[in-house]
Amino acid sequence: MSSPSIFWFRRDLRLADNPALLAAIDDGDGVIPLFILDEGVASRAGANRNANMVNSLKSLNKSLGGNLHVISGDVVPTLKSVMKFYGATSIHCSKEYAPYGVKAESDCAETGIELQILGSGYAVAPGRVRKDDGTAYKVYTPFYRGWLAHGWRAPVSAPKNPTWISPQGEMKSLSKIPDWKSEIELGATGEEPALEKFKKFLKSGAEGYSENRNTPGIEGTSKLSPHLRWGEIHPRTLLAKLGDSKGHEVFRKEIAWREFYADVLHHNPHTSREYYDAKYTKMRYDKPDAKFKAWCEGKTGYPFVDAAMRQLLREGWMHNRTRMVVASFLVKDLHLEWQHGERFFAHHLVDFDVASNAHGWQWTAGCGTDASPYYRVFNPVEQGKKFDTEGRYIKKYVAELSHLDADSIHEPWESLDGYSHGYPERIVDHAKERLESLARLEEIKASKPLPPERK
Repeated sequence: MSSPSIFWFRRDLRLADNPALLAAIDDGDGVIPLFILDEGVASRAGANRNANMVNSLKSLNKSLGGNLHVISGDVVPTLKSVMKFYGATSIHCSKEYAPYGVKAESDCAETGIELQILGSGYAVAPGRVRKDDGTAYKVYTPFYRGWLAHGWRAPVSAPKNPTWISPQGEMKSLSKIPDWKSEIELGATGEEPALEKFKKFLKSGAEGYSENRNTPGIEGTSKLSPHLRWGEIHPRTLLAKLGDSKGHEVFRKEIAWREFYADVLHHNPHTSREYYDAKYTKMRYDKPDAKFKAWCEGKTGYPFVDAAMRQLLREGWMHNRTRMVVASFLVKDLHLEWQHGERFFAHHLVDFDVASNAHGWQWTAGCGTDASPYYRVFNPVEQGKKFDTEGRYIKKYVAELSHLDADSIHEPWESLDGYSHGYPERIVDHAKERLESLARLEEIKASKPLPPERK
């Protein structure tokens, strides 16, 4: 009788399109489904993200017939104890590329634990797409062309009638999914809701995605990012259903952005917390103060910025267009280093992804690869007028401005009753702070003509 195998679930909490899981099933007499919960990592995450993870684990456990082992502890001793208890001779998993996952794999190798690694959470694994000279891409557009040319495999089906080994003995006493609560109302988690959401998006949202994705006041995006965060659905599953229409093509490009940022972090692991372009460490920055607190609370006095920050606090998610606007406001209007905002997002976002978060922030801050130049400053008023013309998004999240019409809501200071319901006054003058940010830029680089403000 052969020994059972262990399948170590990581950021792939699903059954379908999981090649490493199929390999584990083929390799053993039954599979021990295992998730290792690092409470040290969890303590640094926010309540929303932790609760979302727990809900995802509960959904996975249900699909496994209640047989998931969720054990708190460090990776190496946990894997060793589970192997010894069940007499397992192989451990299967998919590859991780975030710093924590990379270290876990390295720790296993250094201590003699051999992992059978197959696949990853990406259509094309980071490091695979390279220029003709073998170096990594630093700009998205040529990366995208290379990524398309490389291609990806078709999704694989979920296993049929697998034999799961349930928690037994001391493993049963150790296995427990925490009852962690969120500060907000979370959406449905799990593989089935992810597939249903994607099906709905294909039917009613994908064709208009290229036009609607920049309008935060409507349901113009897929909102699949929380499901991708824990691998409840794989990018291959999404890509397999996309056609050649403009909306589908733009959505495919958004998937590629996620993979590009993962590739950048793979080649530059320090950039999860440090500057990709080191010269920006020399820029003059301010220290977080009451203005930073106002930004965090959505009380800057700029309606489009405040609506976005309040959406984050209320839902654990923020529209991508407004992520750029609030990031620009923090770095260019408040003159704070991007890491302050990155950490705040990391604490509150349920879809937090280390590569996308760090490099999304650095793109807007102008210090990342393929960066939006530092001198390109988002105007928080004009962005609102352009992408929330009727003020629907602002009214949804900023109750103090719900009485204003579309012509007044973006600049309440111009309205006689703009502040009558308690909305805060502007904490800074955008026009003045834009010039200040450009002046600080000139201190670290040779003077050259600057283009007009981005509207």
